[in-house]
Amino acid sequence: MTATEFRTMARAMAGVVESAHMNHPDFRVNGRIFATLGSPDEGWGMVKLTPAQQRDVVGKAPGVFRPCKGAWGERGSTNVCLAAATRAILKPVLELAFGNVRSRTTK
Repeated sequence: MTATEFRTMARAMAGVVESAHMNHPDFRVNGRIFATLGSPDEGWGMVKLTPAQQRDVVGKAPGVFRPCKGAWGERGSTNVCLAAATRAILKPVLELAFGNVRSRTTK
């Protein structure tokens, strides 16, 4: 998976806007970030999951996903190794992250 493929998948969801935060491209729905690129470096992305979702995806694909460092990771923020990711693995996880953020903003 390339950063361009990640970006295309994230932007394909309804209402997503690409922006930037701390010099990293991010993807937002209703103004809230659900995914980013370039953190901790250019070979990685990040998706915002719940802690339970994070445990599930890391358990199923530990070579692709890992918790982010620190409190962000404890709250579910999950790094994505782009070189190891495939569309089939990443698409449902991006959709989870999108749904998590979207549902929190539409209540």
